[in-house]
Amino acid sequence: MGTVITYLALAPLLGFAGWGLVSAFRFRAWIWIPIQLALPVVGACLYFFFHLHRHADSGFELPGAADKQRLGRVLEDLARLDKAHLHAQKGDIYHAMGKLDAALAAYRAAYERDARDLDIRAHLGATLVRLGQAAEARPLLEGVVAEKPRHDHGHTMMALAEAQAALGETEAAIATWKQVLAGNSYGRARVQLAELYVAKGETAAARALLEKVLEDDASSPDFHRKREAVWVARARKLLKQVPRERS
Repeated sequence: MGTVITYLALAPLLGFAGWGLVSAFRFRAWIWIPIQLALPVVGACLYFFFHLHRHADSGFELPGAADKQRLGRVLEDLARLDKAHLHAQKGDIYHAMGKLDAALAAYRAAYERDARDLDIRAHLGATLVRLGQAAEARPLLEGVVAEKPRHDHGHTMMALAEAQAALGETEAAIATWKQVLAGNSYGRARVQLAELYVAKGETAAARALLEKVLEDDASSPDFHRKREAVWVARARKLLKQVPRERS
């Protein structure tokens, strides 16, 4: 009976130690692997507090906790002041929480109050693209990019390229993706441009872009690798479907 109780007491600690080791392998934190092997539970604790916690965006807060607090403050402000920038902030918070329909409603309210603001137009357009309303999004995004090509560090231009691709404007989308990549190295841009190349049968150009995504991932810091993980996975999957050029 005592042995069973001992195992039950140790199980959570052993599980935590196993998680720490798997996490270190997953995120290629190589220096923490021998430490955790030598000191399983203590090493996992050190790994969590000095590595994962140091790179975390919001410390020990539960996912979405900060957004909910910000949303409460914005809603209180909106109850007193019906201003475009507050509706836009509300949209940004909902967008970050993945509540795209609510974000779209907030951005529309912001746009009704200030149709000239670049951020409002860009974020409204980007949300429309994600919700499959590319035709409405395109003129909004085109206007922002015409005024400020590098708006939001190229993210508005990427949304424009996605809208163009969704509308079947392949050549326009390719040109826009190339413009994005002239100043940035986003996996999002490389993978989607590669997908367009594959559709056109230009496999060599597609493969070069996909291999670059994987090459950059191998040498990137943890926070960047986490942010690009979706595009890296998509690049790996597509690369398996792209034949190598015969020499």
